[in-house]
Amino acid sequence: MSQKHRLTMEEKDILESYDNDEWVSVSTPAEIEKYRAAAKATFKKDKRVNIRISEMDLELLQERAMIEGLPYQTLMSSVLHKYVTGRLSEKNI
Repeated sequence: MSQKHRLTMEEKDILESYDNDEWVSVSTPAEIEKYRAAAKATFKKDKRVNIRISEMDLELLQERAMIEGLPYQTLMSSVLHKYVTGRLSEKNI
């Protein structure tokens, strides 16, 4: 692991806990099916797109995808699909 990605003690503890199978999924079958359907809806990939995003946004996207149990590209595609189909909109503050 490069110096850029050194783990903190807390991160090491979490990783060790995960490696020891001390984690249990809290996802319900309905949540799992919801994300499975979202992934399936974005499964047809007939075009390739390259974009530039900030490193921070990419790291946050990867973190969120890990929490959701999805590859980050699938999450990104799903979010874009939901936005362009009107199922995701900006939150008014």
